[in-house]
Amino acid sequence: MSLNIVVLAKQVPDTRNVGKDAMKADGTINRAALPAIFNPEDLNALEQALRLKEQHPGSTVGLLTMGPPRAGEIIRQGLYRGADTGWLLTDRLFAGADTLATSYALATAIKRMGHVDIVIGGRQAIDGDTAQVGPQVAQKLGLNQVTYAEEILKIEDGKATIRRHIDGGVETVVAPLPVVITVNGSAAPCRPCNAKLVMKYKYATCPMERTGEEPWTALYDERPYLTLNQWSVADIEGDAEQCGLSGSPTKVKTVKNIVFQAKESKTLTGSDADVEGMIKELLDEKIIG
Repeated sequence: MSLNIVVLAKQVPDTRNVGKDAMKADGTINRAALPAIFNPEDLNALEQALRLKEQHPGSTVGLLTMGPPRAGEIIRQGLYRGADTGWLLTDRLFAGADTLATSYALATAIKRMGHVDIVIGGRQAIDGDTAQVGPQVAQKLGLNQVTYAEEILKIEDGKATIRRHIDGGVETVVAPLPVVITVNGSAAPCRPCNAKLVMKYKYATCPMERTGEEPWTALYDERPYLTLNQWSVADIEGDAEQCGLSGSPTKVKTVKNIVFQAKESKTLTGSDADVEGMIKELLDEKIIG
């Protein structure tokens, strides 16, 4: 059976490089001041989707992401790896969304697409670490959900067999389609970009990414697939009050980059005297014992 698969993907700030300008005055992340990357666990989810596409001829994989125009790079990264299409939700009304507003926007966009067999995304994004968006999307769509997935073993007779990694072990579950699946970072890593697909889609952009002065502008008329889908709140027929800051009850007060610095350091050898001295010091300082 062919499958219509939507991958939830997010462009996230690289949290390894948080600086003093990471927050804006209103408590939201200043994404322009941070390097942007493809959320790692969403790449694991993309790999699972691409494997299903290979196993089920005629299947399609599309990426759905929300963010500023530059987030179109996430869709291109998906196309380079084998995805078929993508949708960028971009609108000032989406800005500042917490998990509740984000899941509302994503679920509303999926409804706009029509029939979807599988919605798959990473367990959580590294800029929030909440693991809430996937389950909230499932709830808003009224779909079955499977979390902490490591591998989609098979799709057969309208059911998905999925291996999950949970506390204390691994379990295999069966869920009827349509289903929302969130994938752990311990799942298979995503395949690298395909050179031929990079050449095919390197000029693919959303309309808001373009300046109109690109030397390859004529290509957009000749090759319609280079124009990526771009949706606003109005395009998905969403309620502006449930989007962005107005739809977000969660408020972030501040984000700080804390660097631990030792006041002094000691270099120890492997001698018995050094080891005994270290243990005695740890005991005296009540660090152990």
